Amino acid sequence: MAKESMKARERKRQVMVEKYAKKRAELKAAGDYSSLALLPRNGSPVRLHNRCQLTGRPKGYMRHFGISRINFREMALAGLIPGVRKASW
Repeated sequence: MAKESMKARERKRQVMVEKYAKKRAELKAAGDYSSLALLPRNGSPVRLHNRCQLTGRPKGYMRHFGISRINFREMALAGLIPGVRKASW
């Protein structure tokens, strides 16, 4: 499980990306890269990293569900994810 500080840092980055998205788009469209460089670095969407919403695990992230592969497997076997069941043929 990830440290709470890592999860908090990622949430903070997400808020900053949303806050500066419009301004970044305007500056990029105008080609004003010197002003763009003055904005906070955490306002860039490139600095975001996908993390599991439950545990904060950075690897094995399943984008469609927003959780890691480990949590996905546990929840699917317990029947907590609608429409997902174990394959058998």
